Amino acid sequence: MSNITFQDLIRQGIPKEIPAPRKYDVSVNHAPQRVDLLSTDEKKLAIRNALRYFPQAWHDELATEFLEELLTYGRIYMYRFRPHYDMYARPIEAYPARSRAAAGIMMMIQNNLDPNVAQHPYELITYGGNGAVFQNWAQYLVCMRYLSEMTESQTLHMYSGHPMGLFPSSPDAPRVVITNGMMIPNYSRQEDWERYNALGVTQYGQMTAGSYMYIGSQGIVHGTTLTVLNAFRKLGVEDAKGKVFLTSGLGGMSGAQPKAGNIAGCITVCAEVNPHAARKRWKQGWVDECIETMDALIQRVRKAQNDMEVVSLAYIGNIVDVWEAFDVEDIYVSIGSDQTSLHNPWSGGYYPAGLTYNESLRLLYDDPQQFRIVVQKSLVRHVKAIKRHTDKGTYFFDYGNAFLLEAARAGADIVKEDGSFIYPSYVQDIMGPMCFDYGFGPFRWVCCSGRTSDLRTTDTIAAEVMRDMYKNAPEDIRQQLRDNIRWIEQAEEHQLVV
Repeated sequence: MSNITFQDLIRQGIPKEIPAPRKYDVSVNHAPQRVDLLSTDEKKLAIRNALRYFPQAWHDELATEFLEELLTYGRIYMYRFRPHYDMYARPIEAYPARSRAAAGIMMMIQNNLDPNVAQHPYELITYGGNGAVFQNWAQYLVCMRYLSEMTESQTLHMYSGHPMGLFPSSPDAPRVVITNGMMIPNYSRQEDWERYNALGVTQYGQMTAGSYMYIGSQGIVHGTTLTVLNAFRKLGVEDAKGKVFLTSGLGGMSGAQPKAGNIAGCITVCAEVNPHAARKRWKQGWVDECIETMDALIQRVRKAQNDMEVVSLAYIGNIVDVWEAFDVEDIYVSIGSDQTSLHNPWSGGYYPAGLTYNESLRLLYDDPQQFRIVVQKSLVRHVKAIKRHTDKGTYFFDYGNAFLLEAARAGADIVKEDGSFIYPSYVQDIMGPMCFDYGFGPFRWVCCSGRTSDLRTTDTIAAEVMRDMYKNAPEDIRQQLRDNIRWIEQAEEHQLVV
């Protein structure tokens, strides 16, 4: 067994012998314990669904273990089948494959699940609290085996993490066809999705986790930088030194905000209730400083304002407390937003003010109805605090995270008489009229060799193309071209690659 290579393990898929159970690693940032919604019969079905990946001879042992996982965590993750090899994006040549495209997809999958990238790597969740690559480790193993076998005339069909098999196609066809979710919004509720996810029949793949396209926070830094630059322009500000951008979230997507703020040249204050997530971003260099008390935060922000600094500050605590304290202390916030995962408010996407992170987790599991009540009370308080700042001139925008929607559902004073929201979304006010309408949008590519020199070459080519475009560009788009040229020319020095 000791002589088996990484490539052999990929080709093997489900191991030939049942592996030993794995000890639960408490040092990892795990997904929150999910609410138990299943009846006894549904729990039996969930276990049957999980056992279908394995030989009959293993079922007695695994059924007991999977039931324990379901009762303990609310999901069956199959921890014992998590690979022992390190999970990270290797150069494309390292993967066993008959198709170059399939090798690239394997690389992307491993990048999604890299502990330095993924929010909850052991639960196969990349970002957003529930943005899953797969539902369990058996699906990962089977999918990687299929990709290693695939030819240029086959397509792999994926259904919410389930590999359905290789199907005949053609070299011009997609190598993988993926569907996730499969819930009709107008005819389903959050509870329905939670139930079917616990049963093992659907997953929420978000935009890039379940489609294997997530490339770490660097993938969203570009769009976030453009958003922050243009948000300041809404106030007539081109030089943002010493001016405050206040927001929240240091997860997989929201973790891009401090780096984007640095590139945009402002003071970024980003609150994060999960100490593990905040310290992870700080250690990775995505935020300059990590602060744990409100007094220290207020003192540090005042110094940054006085010294006209460009700096990013992570505050380990609740964003509502920051909005309220900055109001009392008369710290002027130029622009503000929010990137808590409010598309997922009842399962760890938003943590209410007044409770610590661990207290919130306990309440979420012990009394989900009460948790919902305190979340909605917190949202009302959140909106009131933001309003006190916008009355002073702060420009606040929704960052596409359903903040306005869930705040309105909570009863916050955030809706106008005509039914529209009092604050705009970033697409409505910034990215739409200032970027998308002119054909500009966040762009990305992947350097599959893993060589810095190759990535540098692609950066150089992109900058040359945009400088040529700028020479004859209409005045309407010159500013956005300048922003994009600035972005790509500075990308390497900001150390964006995780």
